Amino acid sequence: MDSALWATGLASAAFFVSHLGLAHPPVHDRMAGRIGEKGFQGLFLLTTLLTLGAMIASYSYASHFIYLWIPGPGLRHLPWLIMPVAFSLIAGGVLTRNPSALGMEGSLDRTDAVNGALRITRHPVMWGMTLWAAVHLIVNGDLASLLFFGGFLLTALLGSLHLDRRMAASQGERWQRFVSVTSYIPFAAMLSGRQSWSWVELRQPMAWGLGCFVLLLLLHPYLFGVRPY
Repeated sequence: MDSALWATGLASAAFFVSHLGLAHPPVHDRMAGRIGEKGFQGLFLLTTLLTLGAMIASYSYASHFIYLWIPGPGLRHLPWLIMPVAFSLIAGGVLTRNPSALGMEGSLDRTDAVNGALRITRHPVMWGMTLWAAVHLIVNGDLASLLFFGGFLLTALLGSLHLDRRMAASQGERWQRFVSVTSYIPFAAMLSGRQSWSWVELRQPMAWGLGCFVLLLLLHPYLFGVRPY
């Protein structure tokens, strides 16, 4: 294994561990008590940028010819189906006031706490990242992509579960009321009848998601050196 592959794996592990480690309540509380909440947020952002930069740099130099599986011709077009959904979830998470986001816990007391993409899942950004990482890992099939996209995949999946536990511990019954009408797995609350689809609330995230997908599709060869079509 070349040094760039080792670096990709280490950077990916650092990205994953730093996200879950710094977000762990005892760690957060201890550090925020010493440097303040804004200081902690700055440290978290700096750590994210450094580990993300290391991941991107090492992945760009790593060998992409060590295949764990050979992607079949049908997989090439899989992102065309998955990425519009991923971008729509991410857009929905950005456009919707999410009670689990930092400083937005007060939204739990609103009568419209569940709206927009939260009807689909209470972690739309995390699930958008999960779909993005998973589909890119699948269609590439090489070790470098497993190390790179796998880091995002684990961070998103386990990070959202970690967030659920942290919110349950800190918000108690308020969070449980929110959980009772939402779902971790996308569309599970709708399928169980606890939520319903709303075109009025979801058309804007879907429009933004589709727009971002088309834009990234056109820019992909210039930004990442790979033509996805």
